[in-house]
Amino acid sequence: MAAARIKLSIEQGATFTKTVTWKTGKPALPVDLTGCTARMQVREKIESAGILLSLSTDDGRISLGGAAGTINLRVEADDTAAITWKTGVYDLEVEFSDGTVRRLFSGSVSVSPEVTR
Repeated sequence: MAAARIKLSIEQGATFTKTVTWKTGKPALPVDLTGCTARMQVREKIESAGILLSLSTDDGRISLGGAAGTINLRVEADDTAAITWKTGVYDLEVEFSDGTVRRLFSGSVSVSPEVTR
């Protein structure tokens, strides 16, 4: 199963939030994320060495909803205000307790510059 393509847009200076529910099967049922971890990185280009933005369950910027299958992304307003880049690419990986890693979604990220400072 290929990663879903999701475009993200961050408003500089505002709290960024995004919630996705991972469902699979017929009928589609939420994937149980109990015991999982998740990580996401934004880079200028796929091959870029530098990381523009990082989110993970370890740093609290990603929270998982267990049996509900939800993945919540959150970057605080102070952190988005410090963003100096305009666009990038990202992917998000979920790691299960048995070590299996799934790239759940990926895509582009754009930043809308803040006017009010």
